[in-house]
Amino acid sequence: MKFDTPAETNPIDQLTVVGKPLDRIDGPLKTTGRAPYAYEHHDVAPNQAYGHVVGATIGMGRIRAMDVSAAEAAPGVLAVVTAENAGPLGKGDLNTATLFGGPEIQHYHQAIALVVAETFEQARSAAALVRVDYAPGEGVFDLAAERSRAEKPEKVSSGPADSAVGDFASAFASAEVSLDETYTTPDEAHAMMEPHASLAVWEGDSVTVWTSNQMIAWGHRDLAKTLKMPPEKVRLISPYVGGGFGGKLFLRADAVLAALGARAAKRPVKVALHRPLVFNNTTHRPATIQRIRIGANKDGTITAIGHESWSGDLDGGKPDGAVDQTRMLYAGPNRMTATRLAQLDLPESNAMRAPGEATGMMALEIAMDEMAEKLGMDPVEFRIRNDTQVVPDDPGQASGTDPQEKEGSNASPGNRQRPFSQRKLVECLRLGAERFGWDKRNPRPASQRKDGWLIGHGMAAAFRNNMSVKSAARVRLEANGGVVVETDMTDIGTGSYTIIAQTAAR
Repeated sequence: MKFDTPAETNPIDQLTVVGKPLDRIDGPLKTTGRAPYAYEHHDVAPNQAYGHVVGATIGMGRIRAMDVSAAEAAPGVLAVVTAENAGPLGKGDLNTATLFGGPEIQHYHQAIALVVAETFEQARSAAALVRVDYAPGEGVFDLAAERSRAEKPEKVSSGPADSAVGDFASAFASAEVSLDETYTTPDEAHAMMEPHASLAVWEGDSVTVWTSNQMIAWGHRDLAKTLKMPPEKVRLISPYVGGGFGGKLFLRADAVLAALGARAAKRPVKVALHRPLVFNNTTHRPATIQRIRIGANKDGTITAIGHESWSGDLDGGKPDGAVDQTRMLYAGPNRMTATRLAQLDLPESNAMRAPGEATGMMALEIAMDEMAEKLGMDPVEFRIRNDTQVVPDDPGQASGTDPQEKEGSNASPGNRQRPFSQRKLVECLRLGAERFGWDKRNPRPASQRKDGWLIGHGMAAAFRNNMSVKSAARVRLEANGGVVVETDMTDIGTGSYTIIAQTAAR
């Protein structure tokens, strides 16, 4: 199935099942505590032990020596796993850092040991007895200091690292009104209610891991690769995820260490990253520096728009996709975007609650508001004036007409550019303005107070490009008349189980 033409009418459009109110299928299980999360599969294997992770206490460098003798002698301890006794390990295709550090330390709190004991309290107490002698390295942690050394990556999520249409430099220099501002965002981490957790059980040379993971195929492949095992000897199960938000897209240390701990202790072992380690052993949103330039005619028509972004990651990592939406959200005949990546010794950056969109939209929409103020123009009308029904970063080919032109669009006539399948930003803006009483607001910033607080009305647009990839499912009709749908996904709280059931029922 290719999403390159508008969808035709299909049975789903009749909304006889899909689109109708329906109680969440998983609702009763979750609200009564009968939905087992990764750490709670108490009945799948007897005699489960507990693992506690030890994290590095330096920002980068190497381990000179590690003394685990006191931990091994502590009450209830079954095994202590380190890089020295874990056996040869690989690295998953989608991991930037190695998930089990030592002797090299790539970032602060990188997992370097697992203490396995009869109880959680015994494992935690013994983990505090591990003594590590470090040789700290000269790490690089400041994006602003490394900005001049940042390099052009191969690509961002929306295509090449840099893009250009028309002559941005000349158009910006000759613009009647212009804006040139730099915006920054800090490193940000998040913690979902359910921490990253896994339970591993070995049967002979095969391992089954109950884990909290959003993408089973990715996790399965990368766990097998990390453990250097045949994929058919590894099984991942993840029926419920207590919040993922991108932080559980990829294999993490808890799954690897649970498998290693279970193999060493010869017992089922469960591991949950404690909160401090969640922030540094999983992905985070990187800091960004963003320069946005907008040039426009006095009537508010954008003639030039440019967006440059700098972010950092470990060696082999990827940049933040802050410029992605600028390539598609607003019209303008002369355009440029550029992305640069600095190498930093910080925990790996990657997907976190709208990767790229959160940072990039913030900067772009502030710039649009500031440009509207320079123009003396209503921010809603400024955006409507620069709406587009075709992808503006697509230079198109010459043609005699512009069939995509419509109200509010300043798309260049004479170009046969790629159209959006559906785009109703103008309608949304007008409806929102009407319902929020936009025309009654005081447009002058910092002009209204209530009980000593500044108050006002603001608005912003938002955009996320569609990222379609191949998908598959198996549907089986049971002898009892039931229908079973099997697909490589989990419900991360968004109602997917219910929606798939509705689709299959229709």
